[in-house]
Amino acid sequence: MDSIQSSMKGMMEGTHWEERYEAMKQAVWQDPRVQQFMKAHPEITENEMLRELTKLYHFTKEWSNCDACPGLDACPNTMQGYQPHLSLERSGLTLTYHPCKLKRKAEEESRRRNLIQSYSIPKDVLQATFQDISFEKGEAERNEAVTSALKFAREVEPGVDGRGLYLYGSFGIGKTFLAGAISNELAHRDISSMIIYVPDFFREMKQSVAEGTVQTKLDEVKDAEVLILDDLGAETMSGWVRDDILGVILQHRMLEKLPTIFTSNFDFQELEDHLAYSHKGGTERMKAKRIMERIRPSVQGLFLSGKNRRES
Repeated sequence: MDSIQSSMKGMMEGTHWEERYEAMKQAVWQDPRVQQFMKAHPEITENEMLRELTKLYHFTKEWSNCDACPGLDACPNTMQGYQPHLSLERSGLTLTYHPCKLKRKAEEESRRRNLIQSYSIPKDVLQATFQDISFEKGEAERNEAVTSALKFAREVEPGVDGRGLYLYGSFGIGKTFLAGAISNELAHRDISSMIIYVPDFFREMKQSVAEGTVQTKLDEVKDAEVLILDDLGAETMSGWVRDDILGVILQHRMLEKLPTIFTSNFDFQELEDHLAYSHKGGTERMKAKRIMERIRPSVQGLFLSGKNRRES
C-alpha cells in the first residue's frame, strides 16, 4: 500500500506538475469532508491548510476508497480496514486511523470464534446460529426443544447455575447443529464453550496415557465454562473411559456448577444400558447408574423429532 508521501509523489510525477498540483488542490478543497472540517475550525487559515496539503490529499483519497468500498479483503487503504480522521492539534493537522464498520464486525466475529473451542467438529456446526434453524409445521416437540435451547443459551450462568441440556433423538435430525447454535449464542454473551466429538476425544485420551498428557487434557475439558459432549453413546465404552474420564469430568463440573450439554441418539435408559456394558463381558450396572446420577439430575432433557435432514 502507498504511504502518504508516495501517494503525493505519484500525483506529481511526469510533466505539467503545476497543473497537477492545482487540480489536486482544487479536488481537496472541494471535498465535502474537508469543507466540513474547515467550517468546524474557522481558526485555521488557508495557508496553514496548504502546508498540510499532503495529509489532506491522503485523507480524501482514502475516504474515496471507502465511499466505493470493495469489501474488507480488497480494501486498498494504506491500513486495510481503517479510515482516516482529521483533528487539529497544536502542532497542526493530525491524521488518526480508526477501524471501519466492516473491520469492527470482522474483529468481533473473530473474538467470538475464539470463545468457541472445538474438537473434531465440522465447520458448518461451528458457524451455526439459531437464525439457521427453521420451525417446522407438525413438529411441535422439535420446535419446543429449539425454543428451550435458545432460552438456555440466553439465560445460563456458569458457576451459578450448573444445569445443562440433554439433546437426544434419531440420526440426522440436527442435534449437533443445534449445539453449535447454542455455542454461538453463548459467545454473544461472552461465555466461552468447548464442543467435543466424544468418540474421537475418548480415543485421544487413551493415546494420551503413553504421552503422559491425560491430566492436562482432562483439566482443560473439566474447566470449560460450558462443555458440549457431542454424540455420547457412539463411542466404544470401557470401564476406564467411563469411570476415570467421563465420571471425573462430570463430577468436577457438577461440584463447580458448570453446565454440560450432551447430544446423543440414546434416551436416558438407553444411555445407562450403554454405559453398563463391559467390553470384557457382562455388565456393570451400578457404575453406569453412578454416571447417570451425574447426568440425569443436572440436565433438561430435550427430545428432537423429525426427519433425517442428511437425506433431504
